[in-house]
Amino acid sequence: MRKDLPGRLLRLLSLLQSRREWSGTELAERLGVTDRTVRRDIDRLRELDYPVESAPGTGGGYRLVSGRDLPPLLLDDDEAVAIALGLATGAQSGVAGLDESAMRALAKLEQVLPARLRPRLAALGGVTAAVPHRNAPAVDPTVLAVLASCRRDRRMVVFDYRPRSGEPGERRVEPHHLVTLRGHWYLVAYDPDREGWRTFRADRIDEPLPSRRRFSPRPLPEADPARFLARSFAEASYRHTARLVVRMNADELRERLFVPVPGEVEARGEHECAVRLSAESPQLVVQFIAAITALGAEVVVDAPEEIRARVRELGGRLIELAAGGEGGGRAR
Repeated sequence: MRKDLPGRLLRLLSLLQSRREWSGTELAERLGVTDRTVRRDIDRLRELDYPVESAPGTGGGYRLVSGRDLPPLLLDDDEAVAIALGLATGAQSGVAGLDESAMRALAKLEQVLPARLRPRLAALGGVTAAVPHRNAPAVDPTVLAVLASCRRDRRMVVFDYRPRSGEPGERRVEPHHLVTLRGHWYLVAYDPDREGWRTFRADRIDEPLPSRRRFSPRPLPEADPARFLARSFAEASYRHTARLVVRMNADELRERLFVPVPGEVEARGEHECAVRLSAESPQLVVQFIAAITALGAEVVVDAPEEIRARVRELGGRLIELAAGGEGGGRAR
């Protein structure tokens, strides 16, 4: 968004930013000028510190490459509003330092937005919000950047990983996707050493480095990386597990719960389903048992004594609370 650039240079810059590489003939046709004029305009952009590379010959072309400084970007109306909206809601993404950086970038963008776009941005800013995730650890943005670049360049990435349980160790994987879920960032990747797909919490990844070894992307078992991540969590077993039989349709149970269960829901006919709850925290398992029971269907619980004791304790407290009648009760 530079006002000192003439119209044709702005159109040329916009084309260079929209695609990795253009031939001189293609640019000339798009701009309605000669190849010689294109070369002269490219030289003008270079004088303005836009890093444009060129390759000679019939297979050559022009491309805008990374430089030491970030040049001004040319955005259409929808792109500018989309970026502003992303910045406005990105402050609660769980990435360390992103809130301040996003607000600085948004302030700069607002200063250069055309007058016709400012009412749209103001309207969006007044009605959008991001709910922060409590206790979600912040992620180093450099870690995410390295993982994303390795995925883009199809390079294997090597890093030290601190798992939930077990000893830390070095991993060498083929990055496939970055997914954010419940305030956490995860890397979905194929691990050749273990011959299988794995997920890694980004805040537990230390010192990721691109490898010289490239890879050909493998198809995920699920087409959607987010669904693959959710399914891998559902199939995982943690320290505390309970199994429930619920006299309710599986789809109805999923719809009526306020959040997805930490486990699996398996349909058993039209009016019954089996639920496996698994979590590191026994409190979380008990909370979901209570939430499912509160839906009003008949529930049979199969769980270790620690979980059953907590359920009995919660039941006693609820009875005590209800016994207070209209005057109110107090659960100890």
